[in-house]
Amino acid sequence: MPDIALSPLHAGQRAVCAGLRPRTVLRCGRRWGKSKMLEVIAEQCALTGERIGIFAPDYARLLPMYQSIVSTLKPAIRSASKTEMTITLVTGGEIELWTLVDENAGRSRWYHRVLIDEASLVDDLESVFNLSIAPTLLDRNGHAYIAGTPLGMSDESFFYKCCTIKEPSSKWPVPWTEFHLPTSSNPLLNAEAVAALEKQYPPLVFQQEYMANFVSWSGESLFKLPSLLVDGHGVQYPELPEGVFATIDTAVKDGAENDGTGVIFWALNKYGKGAPLTVLDWDLTQITADTQISWMPSIFQRLEQLAKECRARYGVLGTFIEDKQSGSMLLQHGEKAGWPTVAIDASLTQAGKSGRASMASGPVHQGRVKLSAYAFDKTVEYKGIFRNHLISQVTSFALADPKAYKRADDLSDCFTYGTLIAFEGEQPLLC
Repeated sequence: MPDIALSPLHAGQRAVCAGLRPRTVLRCGRRWGKSKMLEVIAEQCALTGERIGIFAPDYARLLPMYQSIVSTLKPAIRSASKTEMTITLVTGGEIELWTLVDENAGRSRWYHRVLIDEASLVDDLESVFNLSIAPTLLDRNGHAYIAGTPLGMSDESFFYKCCTIKEPSSKWPVPWTEFHLPTSSNPLLNAEAVAALEKQYPPLVFQQEYMANFVSWSGESLFKLPSLLVDGHGVQYPELPEGVFATIDTAVKDGAENDGTGVIFWALNKYGKGAPLTVLDWDLTQITADTQISWMPSIFQRLEQLAKECRARYGVLGTFIEDKQSGSMLLQHGEKAGWPTVAIDASLTQAGKSGRASMASGPVHQGRVKLSAYAFDKTVEYKGIFRNHLISQVTSFALADPKAYKRADDLSDCFTYGTLIAFEGEQPLLC
């Protein structure tokens, strides 16, 4: 067999690999390297002839892992299918990747080891594990390793239980061996940069995302209104900002109980007077998907008007839309019509609502994002309710909210996207 060079592991990852037990849970801070470590475990074991099952919340998280494994093991691959997400090696080893969107993931298969990434993001993981995944390990007395970053505290969360239940019981006969690994334990990261994170994020966000601690978000809003204001008031429009842009969250279906279409208009400011990022205006409406195309020109007109009012140096920078469902239709039509529409980076859309909100909380906490007086004072009627829906949605957002699916979040999504487009992502507008 040809020589295969696996990715080197840092000292913390090697220590975890040396201490793996038949049931092991990794509670990791962001950027610790859990996904890469799982990749290396899968590659190493498959090279010895083992069958490995890898599970993740969705296809978007599985695909980069599949591509990385194929690239690393290429000299030893007998066959690989991106469609089936399977890799067969000349050693007899196999790697199969499954999305946990499918509650039957892994059924009818058998494995020496199963690896579950981003376990905290899967709502009904306990049922899927017990009914579909655990039986795949019976044939070979296989091992299971799950990894994730905490997301709130809930007795219903399988990931939370695996990390916190240490004694066996009739309901929990086999406790999991836990490794608690904060971001700071990754020796490859800049220690000073990691230490600075504590001041850059709200305390609970830092504790959860980087210290990998379980925290309670009960009644805790992630975005505080005072952080978006100056002395309790909205700010004036910036003068001579770099440009203006919009973020749009599009409706999926029609009907009183379904999402509306939200839009936020922003000013991006590097050198002019004012905050780096200012919400200039917003709107929330309920329109059918087939009328959104005729609605879009009004967004461009408003952007041009705001660019003129602020005297933006580069005018309109674009209208950013998530590339899915009716948003895809707008992007496709925009390309044909020459509209200034831009697909939001996949790195941001794949992060999920809570992931995006956690990242966006940093710039907000630092006071780099402000509401204009116009946006702060604006009220509109939506679904029979007359109020400032922007403030209502943004300041009521909480991580790990079990009732999140019932809440209106169109403007909240626009807000986190706009903040991340400016400060995060693969090509942030502000550095």
